[in-house]
Amino acid sequence: MKLIRSKAPQSKNELKFNIPSFDNFKLDNGIQTYFIHKKELPIINLSFILNTGSKSDPANKKGLSNLLSLCIDEGAGNFNALQLAEEFDLRGASYSIHINNDITTLGLQVLSEHFEDTLKLLADIILTPHLNEEDFNRERRKISTRILQLQDEPDYIANSAFEYLLFSKQNAYAYPVSGFPADLSTLNVMDVRNFYNDFFSQGNSAIVIAGSIDKERLKNLLNNNFGRWQNKFRKPGFSNPKIETKNQVFVIDKKNSVQTEIRSGHLTSKRNQDDFFKKLLLNHILGGQFTSRINLNLREKHGYTYGAYSRFNYYKDNAFFYVSTSVSTENTSFAMSEIFSELEGIRKGVTEEELIFAKSSITKKYPSNFETCSHLVSNFINKLLFNLPDDFFNSYIENINNVSLEDVNQTAIKNIHPKNSITILVGNRKELEKQLTSDRFGKVIFLNYDELFV
Repeated sequence: MKLIRSKAPQSKNELKFNIPSFDNFKLDNGIQTYFIHKKELPIINLSFILNTGSKSDPANKKGLSNLLSLCIDEGAGNFNALQLAEEFDLRGASYSIHINNDITTLGLQVLSEHFEDTLKLLADIILTPHLNEEDFNRERRKISTRILQLQDEPDYIANSAFEYLLFSKQNAYAYPVSGFPADLSTLNVMDVRNFYNDFFSQGNSAIVIAGSIDKERLKNLLNNNFGRWQNKFRKPGFSNPKIETKNQVFVIDKKNSVQTEIRSGHLTSKRNQDDFFKKLLLNHILGGQFTSRINLNLREKHGYTYGAYSRFNYYKDNAFFYVSTSVSTENTSFAMSEIFSELEGIRKGVTEEELIFAKSSITKKYPSNFETCSHLVSNFINKLLFNLPDDFFNSYIENINNVSLEDVNQTAIKNIHPKNSITILVGNRKELEKQLTSDRFGKVIFLNYDELFV
């Protein structure tokens, strides 16, 4: 077959795509379980989800939930940490634990034939962790060292400072998941055990599974391992006050740096609002793809950066919009000018051609998000986290295609606010001071990162 590369291939048919349906049932103790039968390969992917994350950390104990996630698999049931790892490895299983601001997820992927054995190991970790003092002290030292290393990385400084200054110190979303060495130094193993007892419970959990297994057998295995678990829990609570952002620039000195990390943005509406698809298309045009306005401007037109992007970032109970890039120090103010110019420009409207291209890009890539069991489970976790309707995934492409040009243009006016944005610059203060001689980007405030979270 001869390929004619001078002509672009034509799209054949309208894209039709359906997500595998899910079953939901409760275990004997009430744990809500969601099962997606995917029989093509003998693989099972499971995520055990706990409705607690770093936003549940008590005041002056930031990083406690993350420290628990590091300690919980350092020995459980009849196994120490090395034995647990060896048991998973012998069965070719992939085990992981992940924590963010909102939830904690313990994940397992394994061949179907080894699912029963590895499920018992996972149950040991969740139900009977050792949480002993020696393991606690070792993990606390490791994470404290890692945080100190991160605090020397400009991108980490920019990200953590941006969210802290955006949300304000009264908001639980303002703090890094890993916490701070000063807080961690005051914690003891009883803090970790108490946090576990407060939040690890059947009443605070859900299970999502995708893979090749009979539903009734799955239900029996889950009940055998988790169905008798009974533990009272403390309902997660956190501080999430509403604030208004002001047009300000915060400069954090990174001596001798030849680049500047830039973060600029503001709060926006939450993930489960009606305008999600409109914002998705808007951002795709503005800064959500390689051919977006912001990237073409800063990278292709001016050569200020290797890449620049924008994003609507969603937590369960809050959200924000931001632009992110890294530029050479001497081009910082020029890059900022172009960013704000693009933000103002998008408020004036997008073209029909841009919208058509964005829709095509999103919808044609969409099926690839559901190719594997892990893809299915990951997407379904988002459904639970944001309380999305049951037909969300199957109606996704239709909802994208139903967005009009007027919808996107109105959404830009409603959700992009360059005059109410905060901007974080992490770089060489002496050089940046020379470029920030006017207030055209907002009031300029100079900070030291070490003093920021005090």
